[in-house]
Amino acid sequence: MLKKILLLLAITVSMAASAQSLKVGLVDTNAIFGAMPEVADAQKKLQDTQSKYEAQYKLLGEELQKQAEELANMKDDVPAAIRDNKVRAYQDNQQKLQQFEQQVMQDMQKQQMDLMAPITQKIQDAIQSVGKEGNYSLIQAMDPQLTFYYSNPVEDITPLVKTKLGLK
Repeated sequence: MLKKILLLLAITVSMAASAQSLKVGLVDTNAIFGAMPEVADAQKKLQDTQSKYEAQYKLLGEELQKQAEELANMKDDVPAAIRDNKVRAYQDNQQKLQQFEQQVMQDMQKQQMDLMAPITQKIQDAIQSVGKEGNYSLIQAMDPQLTFYYSNPVEDITPLVKTKLGLK
């Protein structure tokens, strides 16, 4: 019986000791992300690409509109073969415009991922470095929608990560 009590006491003491050594940090990745100059550069590149796509889309739309007007203004005395050819050309261009829209969306998503991935990795590396240097047991993103409660000893490490990245 005494052995069981001593074992239980030893387990309880070791659990209490390990619970006290738990060091938790919270980091606001959105604040860090927004402070990084690389993000502004990436957003500028995305805007430039989007502007080019919008210009091309406008040209294709204008061409399609002209074809639609031409079809609408076509007289009844136009031979069927010519009318059918123009209808097919209009339908083909409609399909090309839809394919262009899909391709643009895919390309913009890929470009955004390609531009943001190194930035995200840089933030993750800085968080891991701060975590190792500060002997944190856990670092969690500070997200008000996902965090229901926390108390001491939780530390906001956002300033440490910003310093590690050279941000103000």
